Amino acid sequence: MEYAALDDREVVALACKGRETAFRELLARYERPVFSLVVRMVRDPSLAEDLAQEAFVKAFHALGSYDPRYKFSSWLFKIANNLTIDHLRKKQLDTVSIHGAPSAGSSEEEARTSIAVVDTGETPEEYTANRELGGQIEVAIGRLRPEYRTAILLRHVEGHTYEEVAEIMEVPLGTVKTYIHRGRSELKDFLAEVAA
Repeated sequence: MEYAALDDREVVALACKGRETAFRELLARYERPVFSLVVRMVRDPSLAEDLAQEAFVKAFHALGSYDPRYKFSSWLFKIANNLTIDHLRKKQLDTVSIHGAPSAGSSEEEARTSIAVVDTGETPEEYTANRELGGQIEVAIGRLRPEYRTAILLRHVEGHTYEEVAEIMEVPLGTVKTYIHRGRSELKDFLAEVAA
């Protein structure tokens, strides 16, 4: 069966009937986006792989509870987000990477293999300043409460709408807007503090 022509709801329906290839299709469609969200929250690729895999296992076991009136991706991100937030609360992790960069404890070889050379047209001074600012933003996001961090990452890094963020986080739309507003305010204060 050709799955490319089917939308998520149709693939989920086939997976609910036990079609293994449908499960593989869902995994192929969402493995990278789920991992991307989780790694930005925990800043540890190995841990992110484990959490993303656990999120898929939970989702696949709960497919019968998926309501096709809603986007499958939002439902899946909600599971991944909740699992990751639970982990962050347990472990009290305080760092996050908006670029999926290696954690501070990464080996030199891991750091070397994660660097990609891209001609951005920046001067070396601009490049250095932008990297420094990126690092400061990364640290600032890591200092946010998990709820603010999640809302900021989902909205500004993953590009979800406010409504999708509300659905993923299982909170009212107004709460998402509050989280993002407060998160931005804290980020602004932190960056002003660093610049002073």
